Amino acid sequence: MRFDPWNPDFVANPYGVYAELRQQAPVTFFEPTGQWLIARHADVNALLRDRRLGRSYLHVATHEEFGKEAEPEFQEPFWRVVRAGMLDVEPPVHTRLRRLVSRAFTPRMVESLRPRVRAIAGGLVDAFVEQGGGDLIAEVAEPLPVTVIAEMLGIPDADRPLLRPWSADICGMYELNPAPEAQHTAVRAASEFAGYLKELARERAARPGDDLISALAQIDELTLDELVGTCVLLLNAGHEATVNVTGNGWWSLFRNPAELARLREDRGLLPSAIEELMRWDTPLQMFERWVLEDIEVGGVVIPRGVEVALLFGSANRDQEVFVDPDRLDVGRADNPHISFGAGIHFCLGAPLARIELIESFGALMDRAPKLELVREPVWKPGYVIRGLESLDVRVA
Repeated sequence: MRFDPWNPDFVANPYGVYAELRQQAPVTFFEPTGQWLIARHADVNALLRDRRLGRSYLHVATHEEFGKEAEPEFQEPFWRVVRAGMLDVEPPVHTRLRRLVSRAFTPRMVESLRPRVRAIAGGLVDAFVEQGGGDLIAEVAEPLPVTVIAEMLGIPDADRPLLRPWSADICGMYELNPAPEAQHTAVRAASEFAGYLKELARERAARPGDDLISALAQIDELTLDELVGTCVLLLNAGHEATVNVTGNGWWSLFRNPAELARLREDRGLLPSAIEELMRWDTPLQMFERWVLEDIEVGGVVIPRGVEVALLFGSANRDQEVFVDPDRLDVGRADNPHISFGAGIHFCLGAPLARIELIESFGALMDRAPKLELVREPVWKPGYVIRGLESLDVRVA
């Protein structure tokens, strides 16, 4: 098999191909997407921190100056939303936005959410156990982070079912060479979500409550578009990874029953187990960045104006960094995985995601100690954001 992000077999298990890339072609050009694939941990980690690269190039050049065609006109509503959030901008705009939003993600404030996260997770798991099991992703993994971020933002209960479909549709644009239908779906979702959030922000500006949208609406430095882009990013990043770590993680444990038994016997391993599950089957397989100045990686010159594809899934299995990297070890102590990124774009919500995952896995371990897999799951077709369609389990 070769690197083929559209091949279901590759998506299901890319790790053998990654091993070959790290050994034989750690920096290689991938013609179908026009990107340079970067496979080794040291290179990925360094490039995440290198200011000669950026998530965007529009802060230093126009599309034409960078030798690129502008996006099709119909995509404009999507990019207006996305480029108003901090993920797809660079300093000084990124610095300002992150500083403002970071106020809601201080360690103390995030830790204060733990009791509420525990209560939500416990309620979801109790209902799941009472019905004897079902689709773990749809009934536990997805509702938990969506509920948490919706409560933080102050989304009314009745509107919360809208959030997950909007997020999933928007994230479809981040796949490699997305199909026209996926592009139009993403644009529509971004437009609908932006319109909803603008109306809600105007209401909260006039009548603020005790929620993040109200707080953001009071900040004069933040434009309405930036508020919307920030909220969309918080929803997408705030739950896509958590959902997929939960699904991928339980599937990993079912495939490694000795490690599952070890974790069930010692709940003190939960924090290290969560880090290991993120490393061993990474939910975000690839993170793309534009080369703003010529760089050299592993003896290969990569010119300005192209994109590098940082292979997180490969970096997290690098034998130069991890002892016995293909072995799942829920007690792994030395685990410098990069599933949350690095540098200025390191995931702002990482501490909250860790709390959600520990509480979710812990509740399932406590309330369903003999959870069993019903059938082997199927992977979604997406490669960049990689997760399962469903995970059917029973409470034995």
